[in-house]
Amino acid sequence: MKILEDLFLSLKENDYLVKRVHTCVFWTAVISKHCGLSSTFRDETVPHDRGVRDVGNLTQKTALELAEYARSESLLEASIGMATINSLIDIDESKCVEKNALDIILEKGEGKNVAVVGHFPWIPKLKEKVQNLWVLEQRIIEGDLPAKEAYRILPECDVVGITGTSFINHTLEYLLALCEKAFVVLIGPTSPLSPVLFDHGIDAICGVKIIDADKVVRTISEGATFKEVTGVKLLTLTRTLKL
Repeated sequence: MKILEDLFLSLKENDYLVKRVHTCVFWTAVISKHCGLSSTFRDETVPHDRGVRDVGNLTQKTALELAEYARSESLLEASIGMATINSLIDIDESKCVEKNALDIILEKGEGKNVAVVGHFPWIPKLKEKVQNLWVLEQRIIEGDLPAKEAYRILPECDVVGITGTSFINHTLEYLLALCEKAFVVLIGPTSPLSPVLFDHGIDAICGVKIIDADKVVRTISEGATFKEVTGVKLLTLTRTLKL
């Protein structure tokens, strides 16, 4: 993906050794310069037993070497790669606001046509405030549309929220190409808080900054869902500070 290429270019002078890798049931954390987080995805099709390349030796790599796993067709490796990318980003909090994705989407989408790629817990609250809401999911539940309907829905929307895990399954650029008219919000801890993404049609990035790596590792190692993860700060990086 071109967006990944540009992320790598922005980090090429910022390499560090990988200190720790924690691939847990819901979340993956990599510690290099900083601690970076990503959702943990696994392949559900054959081969089920595909492991991680060089397992047992990942901390002998540099962070940029491990970040290359973000390109992998293995979802597990791509999860590790995205956490590694996030571990290298120097987040400028002066350019961020402490607002969550729901607040941002409501401010831009109230009374308008909104789509969200990925099912988030705040979807019912959003539905009350917008004119039309479509939720696109690969694992659909009642009320969702299958992700393959994106080509039909996204071009008609004023605001689109896209899960950061679209980096892991390599669908992000396809989705962004359908959002030329929309205000686009990238959502979730996998999302890199890097201004590089603004060059690719993303208007706001709702991600996290790890403020206590030990707390993060402890909670994700014990099976925490995101609301149970401690040691993180929710931040939104925007093209401008005013939203």
